[in-house]
Amino acid sequence: MPLHPQARDYLTRYLPDEETDFDALDLDAIREVRAQADPVAIQRGPLTKLPFVRDELAEGVPIRIYRADPGDGLLPVVVFFHGGGWVYGSVKRSDALGRDLAIRTGAVVVSVDYRLAPEHPFPAAADDAWTVVRDVFARPAFYQSVGSVAVMGESAGGNLAAVAAWQARDAGLRLTHQVLVYPALDLALDTPSHKEFASGYVLTAAEMTWFAEQYAQAADRADPRLSPLLLADLAGLAPTTVVTAEYDVVRDDGEMYARRLAEAGVPVDSRRFDGALHGFFGLPGLFDQATEARDYVARRLRESW
Repeated sequence: MPLHPQARDYLTRYLPDEETDFDALDLDAIREVRAQADPVAIQRGPLTKLPFVRDELAEGVPIRIYRADPGDGLLPVVVFFHGGGWVYGSVKRSDALGRDLAIRTGAVVVSVDYRLAPEHPFPAAADDAWTVVRDVFARPAFYQSVGSVAVMGESAGGNLAAVAAWQARDAGLRLTHQVLVYPALDLALDTPSHKEFASGYVLTAAEMTWFAEQYAQAADRADPRLSPLLLADLAGLAPTTVVTAEYDVVRDDGEMYARRLAEAGVPVDSRRFDGALHGFFGLPGLFDQATEARDYVARRLRESW
């Protein structure tokens, strides 16, 4: 399908400089700009007031807990991991999405401020993700959890969610669901979509390569904690929802993973959003498909409970 008209408009207004010298980037300055003067911040959605929003620690990992239900009853929990190539992003930047997920799902949403590369290379982010998932299972009363726990991640966060899901399986902790939104699942970065959409579509192949270098550094990229698509045994993983964007370098990561899950007997539903770009899920003010995708994900999560 051709690019969605809203995707074409986004590229016209916000297409990044594809001649970026990544080695010369001042990460601290860019993180500050993205946190304070993000040109699309207003398009991430309203910061809807909720009866419960609180910053906490899960075994030392910063988290933000959202609850839209004003009561004190037990609810399902969604542990959410933001995107940003393991280098950028934060709970603060994902605040509008965390609030929206709490409203749409009716669950307690636990958004994770995992450590970022290159200051904290692999396995820091994966370790933080797994720490929080373990803590939710270990302290259900603290999270007001009914015992149903799902993981969800966007982009690099989808990678962390997928890794945490198989670690939970291996530890005997039963997740009810995993939601992977245009996840980066194979750091070999050699799928057909990496070549087809290498430039001109927001997330470039060069940028994805740089992100992977910052996070993986000297680690073996075949390690399934880095590349969960390479996990040998997928049987017994949590039922899964995969969202992909048609014009996206990591599109094939998610779709290949969905096929492998189905072959392993895992209940899975995968939906490609035609004409869409990487990042659309987080920008409901720019993309009508973001609302459509969020409704789809929320429905899948509610059905899993």
